[in-house]
Amino acid sequence: MNAFFLRAKKLHLWLLVVLALIAAFHLAKHSQPLMNALAEHVTQPMKQTLAALSALVPFSVAEVLIAAALGVLVLYICAFLAALARRQGARGMLAYRRILGLVCAGLTVYVGVCVLWGVNYYTDSFQERSGIRAGAVSVEALERTTVYFAQKLNETSGDVERDETGAFNVPRDTIYEDAVEIYRGIEEQFPFLALRDHRPKAISFSRLMSAANFTGFFFPFTGEANLNNDSPACLLPSTVAHEMAHQRGIASEEECNFLAILACEKSGNAAYEYSGWLFGFIHLSNALYSADQEAWEAIHSSLNAQVQADLQYNNAYWAQFEGATAEVSQDVYDNFLKSYGDTDGIQSYGAVVDLLVTYYGERTA
Repeated sequence: MNAFFLRAKKLHLWLLVVLALIAAFHLAKHSQPLMNALAEHVTQPMKQTLAALSALVPFSVAEVLIAAALGVLVLYICAFLAALARRQGARGMLAYRRILGLVCAGLTVYVGVCVLWGVNYYTDSFQERSGIRAGAVSVEALERTTVYFAQKLNETSGDVERDETGAFNVPRDTIYEDAVEIYRGIEEQFPFLALRDHRPKAISFSRLMSAANFTGFFFPFTGEANLNNDSPACLLPSTVAHEMAHQRGIASEEECNFLAILACEKSGNAAYEYSGWLFGFIHLSNALYSADQEAWEAIHSSLNAQVQADLQYNNAYWAQFEGATAEVSQDVYDNFLKSYGDTDGIQSYGAVVDLLVTYYGERTA
């Protein structure tokens, strides 16, 4: 046994170290004070430094790293197969070493994800820190809040640039440029959200992201907010705000959705305000449709032509990507969320309704 260990000593030591780190993380995650301290003094400073460095270049460093990793993986597998074909004997040990090396590399990346991102699933949540908590939602309160969002949509729809069809037409570059200021409106209310922001990055393989049913992602290894630049522009501002909530260490998808809507409303930027109301309305109206279809129809009929144009374009865009690829990618992401204790998985995107009705319902009472 000792001889076997020594034949791949470095790889075995590497494996033991990463397994020990993973075990330490999963033991430590049960201590919320420890996770809070780790996030405040290690994780967030590291991500902010990485974000500042990534901001020095105009392209997505995350995209480059992902592409490079995939390229290295392909070359590694090809080199492994070539070496296996040339080897006359001891193929078993060669295969073992190469596969073990791949496993160690994958586990090392996982350790990095745990430290730079997984920690945030076990810290104080936004609800705990803000005192705004989702409560039980009645159909009546849901309907009133949906009506309120519909009214705000109609009021703000004329404040943004539109094309000849009446659809949202604010330049994407303008949306990205304005992003660095949109959280200033709520940082006074929630000082723990204060952060130096950098311009979000548009992804060049955005069409592939659409096929996988993703509008954006936060990449902890670079601290960047990465956006699907092909998806409908009317929801791009609110998606930007969502990913920037993740940059602030908020892990919960439902809380990031709520923060995106709140930040957009308080941003003082017409495109962001409208997109936030639209994003919130979509969540609320989807919930209302399952609860009271008649009320849903009445509210939808009250939307003006400009809002209807944006909703129709958004629905038509995503309809073309329905299929197995999107389902598989969402299943993978769902399992990723659950692995970090988000027991609702990807369905937690719908739970933002509770927060919206709790917070905005006071204005409709």
